[in-house]
Amino acid sequence: MAEVINMPRLSDTMEEGTVATWLKKVGDKIEEGDILAEIETDKATMDFESFNEGTLLHIGIGEGETAKVDTLLAIIGEEGEDISQYVNASEAKVKDNDQSSSVEKVEDDNQVETKDDSEESSEKQDIPEGVIVVTMPRLSDTMEEGTVATWLKKVGDTVDEGEILAEIETDKATMDFESFQSGTLLYVGLNEGDSAKVDSLLAIIGPAGTDVSGIAKNFKAENTSSEEKKQEAPKKEEKKDAPKAETKKETKASTPVSTSNSNGRIHASPLAKKMAEEKGINLSQVNGSGENGRIVKRDIENYTPTQAGTQVGKFVASGQEDFDEVPNSNMRKAIAKNLAKSKFSAPHYYLNVEFDMDNAMAFRVQYNSIPDTKISYNDMIVKACALALKAHPQVNSQWFDDRMQLNNHVHIGVAVAVPDGLLVPVVKFANEQSLPQIGAAVKEYAGKARSKKLSLDEMEGSTFTISNLGMFGIDNFTSIINQPNSAILSVGAIVAKPVVKNGQVVAGNTMKLTLACDHRTVDGATGAQFLQTLKGYIENPVTMLV
Repeated sequence: MAEVINMPRLSDTMEEGTVATWLKKVGDKIEEGDILAEIETDKATMDFESFNEGTLLHIGIGEGETAKVDTLLAIIGEEGEDISQYVNASEAKVKDNDQSSSVEKVEDDNQVETKDDSEESSEKQDIPEGVIVVTMPRLSDTMEEGTVATWLKKVGDTVDEGEILAEIETDKATMDFESFQSGTLLYVGLNEGDSAKVDSLLAIIGPAGTDVSGIAKNFKAENTSSEEKKQEAPKKEEKKDAPKAETKKETKASTPVSTSNSNGRIHASPLAKKMAEEKGINLSQVNGSGENGRIVKRDIENYTPTQAGTQVGKFVASGQEDFDEVPNSNMRKAIAKNLAKSKFSAPHYYLNVEFDMDNAMAFRVQYNSIPDTKISYNDMIVKACALALKAHPQVNSQWFDDRMQLNNHVHIGVAVAVPDGLLVPVVKFANEQSLPQIGAAVKEYAGKARSKKLSLDEMEGSTFTISNLGMFGIDNFTSIINQPNSAILSVGAIVAKPVVKNGQVVAGNTMKLTLACDHRTVDGATGAQFLQTLKGYIENPVTMLV
């Protein structure tokens, strides 16, 4: 059955979008995850990927055209399938919208009667004037659901336009969500730690004292009805997963073991978990005062070591086998999805090299002798890669089904480990930046990544990626390509070892690097030539300053 794809809401304030470029044309085969088009929002131009497989049967919005959110964008289905009913329905919807926007006026005895006003007023009676329903925003292009990490306002608080309502965890980061309205927070639709689909009821803001219980109930009922209709829609082939067994925390011991929750899970808010981790507190030793025994911020703040002594006997038994369940965060889900797709769709191969680092080490010492200057080996590698990529655009490329994109600009993604997984902030136009500029940018982005304050713009647009585990003592490793890049460089530690120079065995310092390449875009010889150019810059770093 054909799938109708509407103009998506790619930012929290987006009301309409413009199709900048179609990357597929009618008749093309579409795989799940393929980029259909580049869509310009009110904030940025973003890739829009398909969540369906089939043939592109219809394009509803041409390049350069602008349309409201939820307007027909495309139709994907089986080749030759009749889609006239969907196209006609869309055209009828557009016609109805046009007619409703033009108010029909009837003039009688110098009085103008507006017919549409009476209809609209009756429709608006359900929502009192000044009341705004706030829904779960789509804060990233791949976000399908969000989790409320922390509410910064509570019911009854006054909210000003621009104030932060909540911190929302997406599939990429935890982001501040600000209010675009002023008023009183009348209703909260999700508790801290709860997840919901995009466009689900998040909150209601309006004049103080307004009863909005009916609005919340109706909104939830409409969403439930909509979901049921989607599930009931006939599909040609429906995949049914085997029933999933309920996962529980199990404890095996020779003596009975009690827990604070019936299923053994430790319920705690994300903020409480973070605070407990920072303070070294075992959550199993904390009594939760929140709903259903949930551990919240105040429980961590009020925790004293004496509690541990009274609870150890309840949770620890000799010879016990137990485990803790950690729900997958949206970021972890996205990492799993994207890296699995990259590993199994892009034919990876690996090129291993070992560079002499003696000159690089001496260069860094001399460079850092300049007052107020400090660069790292990683900064030098970013700069060297940027210059080498300019000489080898094939390695700085991206793969699409019908073409390759050879990028003339160099935006280097630098992988940063965070507690929930991995983020890749992007140093843009890295070849044009000095070593200190690169160092400052990487340091700033790493700090933002660890505090989950990176913006989408700071994580998008990479043309090449570097992953460095040398600081952890790792000599050699391989990485999975960060699509749509064509390559990623894995950087190991600098190791002191005997080396042969001028026929003599002498003390030296070397570093191993591994280049993972997508064979669809980068042939073996091309990758090898890139590494030769990179070797010249790394082993003779003064050439980077010329």
